[in-house]
Amino acid sequence: MIDRLLLMYANYVDHYVIVVNPDDIETALTHFQQHQNVRLVTQSEQSGMLDAILTARDVVSKVNPQSIWITWCDQVAVRQETIRRLAEYTNSASQTFMTFPTIVKRDPYIHFERDRDRDDKIVGILQRREGDNMPDVGENDVGLFAMTMATYYLLEHGYAQAVARGRATAERNFLPFIPWLAGFQPISTFTATDATEAIGVNTAGDAEKLAAVMANIDHES
Repeated sequence: MIDRLLLMYANYVDHYVIVVNPDDIETALTHFQQHQNVRLVTQSEQSGMLDAILTARDVVSKVNPQSIWITWCDQVAVRQETIRRLAEYTNSASQTFMTFPTIVKRDPYIHFERDRDRDDKIVGILQRREGDNMPDVGENDVGLFAMTMATYYLLEHGYAQAVARGRATAERNFLPFIPWLAGFQPISTFTATDATEAIGVNTAGDAEKLAAVMANIDHES
C-alpha cells in the first residue's frame, strides 16, 4: 500500500516521511533504500495519530516546505482528480491554513459537524472509533489533508499541548485538531471525486471492499 501511495503522489510530493513501528524499521530501511526522497521515522509508543504526525517534526523543519500533506497508509483509493484538485488549492494564492477533501456517505466512520449559520464552519467531529453516536449519513474525510508550515507549528505548539485523549482509544487524535483550528483560522474543504475514496482498512470487510475498488481503478487506468 505504501508503494502505491508513493506512485499516487509522485507528481505532487518532493519529500516523503513514513512513520514506522520500531520493530519494522530494519525491514523498512531495506525496502525503501532506493528511494532518495523517503525518510523513515519511528513512533516508539502507539499513542495516536497526532504523535505519529509530530515524529516528522525534524524533517519538516529542515525541509521547510510550502505545504505539508498528511495521509494514512491504507488510504490508497484516492483518485488522481482529487489529488490534482488538492494541489491546485494548496498552490493558489488563497491557500488557507488547512485544505482537505470530504465526501457525504452512508455509515460514515468520521462526521464533521458544521454550523450552517456561520458559513458552514466546522465546529465539531464525531468518530466511530471513539464510540460517538454516528449519523446514518455524514461528511467523511478521505484520509488526505494539506496544511501550511504555520499550521504544523500550531499543531505542535498549540493543540498538542492541551489535547484530551480519546474516550475509547485513550489516544491523542489528529482529527479533532480540525474543529480546534477552524475556531480561529480559515479552513477549506471540497468534495472528493468518489465515495469509495474514504475506504480505509479497519476491518476484514473494509479490506474486501477496498480490494474490489482497487481492481476497478486499475482496470479503468
